[in-house]
Order: sequence, then C-alpha cells, then structure tokens
Amino acid sequence: MNVRVILYCALGGGPLLLGALGAGQWTAWWLAGIVLALAFVPVALFGPRSVPGQFGTVAVALLIITALCTWSEALIFLPIPEIREHPFQPLIGSCVMYLVVAAVLAVLAKLLRLSRESASDPEPRGFVGAALMVLLCGIAYVLYYLVFGALTYEFFTKGYYPDATRTVANLGWWFWIIQFARGVLMTLATVPIIYTLRLPRVQTAVAVGAVIWIAGGLAPLLIPNPFMGLTQRLIHVAEIFTQNFSLGVTAALLLRTER
Repeated sequence: MNVRVILYCALGGGPLLLGALGAGQWTAWWLAGIVLALAFVPVALFGPRSVPGQFGTVAVALLIITALCTWSEALIFLPIPEIREHPFQPLIGSCVMYLVVAAVLAVLAKLLRLSRESASDPEPRGFVGAALMVLLCGIAYVLYYLVFGALTYEFFTKGYYPDATRTVANLGWWFWIIQFARGVLMTLATVPIIYTLRLPRVQTAVAVGAVIWIAGGLAPLLIPNPFMGLTQRLIHVAEIFTQNFSLGVTAALLLRTER
C-alpha cells in the first residue's frame, strides 16, 4: 500500500508540469504537484470509491480553493498590470490545469486500488443545520483572517505590501464581505470531502484542514514566481496555515455530528 500511495503522489504531481511549459522551474512544479496530491491521499483511501466520485470531490476543492480563492486574493493585493489587464486569463488557465489534476488523481486512485474499508461512517448534519454551519464557518474565517493576518502583516509582511492598509481602507466593508465569501466558498468546497470521508470526525477535521492549507497555500507557494521572493513565500505558507487549516478543522467539526 505504501508503494501505491507513493506512486499516487509521484504520478499525480505530473499534471502540474503543464504550468512549467514556457516558464521552466520543472522540479518546483512537480514538487508542488506531489505535495498537492499528498493532500488528497485520505480522499483516495477513504473517500468515494468510484472514479466520478473521486473526480468530483477533488475537482470541486481544487477549482474553488486553489484556483478561485487564490486568484481573488491576488486581485486585491497584487496590483500587477498583467493581472489587472487580463484578470480572467490566469483563472481560466489554472482551472483547466486543475481539472486535469483532478482527473488524473481520480483515475490513479482506481488503477492503484487505493480504496480501503473503514468501520467509521460519516454522520453529516441535515440541510438546514449544515447551511447555518457553513455561514458560521465564513464568520470564523473572517476572525482567523483578521487575527492571524493582522499579526503577520504587522510583524512580517508590512514591507512587502506598503499599500495594503490603503487597499483595505478603500474597499471598506466590502473587504470583509469578500473574506466572508471566501470562507464560505472554501467550506462549501470541502463539503464533499467531509460528507464522504470514512474516517472518524477528528481525523476528518485534520484531513480537511490539510487540504485547505495545501491546496490554498502551500502547494502554489512552492513554485517560484516573479512577484514573491523565497522569504515572502515562506511567511505566507505559515500565515495561510493559521487561517486555512483552522477553517478546515472548524468546518469538519461543525458539519459532522458523530463523536
């Protein structure tokens, strides 16, 4: 089984090499792909047993957390002409790439026969309760973002984003509405994982937290880019862990009811 999991991560990281076409940094892109695949190992082992089920579960998480939410944050804090002039071009490109990643991971999970039996069955909340918990997760994310984001900015990243305070002030309450929406979207993106993962509640919470952190921060930041140096990227990896991992744990604990 360990060899098959290693193959799942190694081969599953291959599709991210599409991002290296014309840009180089092949090793960094593949490493990012391996780490990204690693985040979905619990889904391959204890998630949906069918290829369509695996694809849907992984694709929703990647499209919303890695593509959409990361793109929206870049629009706010990276006033780069290339992004501002053609804002949807990078979003469309990343969506296509991550759909390929999801398809490859789904097929690999089946071919490598990774699915395992488990004595633990998920006990999700009903629709009304789940809807309220998702909104509560959005509020929780705003609090995590406010506390950990402010501390990181004050002590580590203020020099990298001299206009951040003015940007937030210009957006006013819209900034916090956007962050609330991001928290809600990332929570919704993990609902298929939370509702199908055949693991105990606490283990599910850790797995979901890892998915939101890795897919929404660690894996993309392993790739060098012209906008952030190594130190800046490492700081953001730690910052996003405090925000996204906390959100994932909160979402799983609130949306699952078993002890």
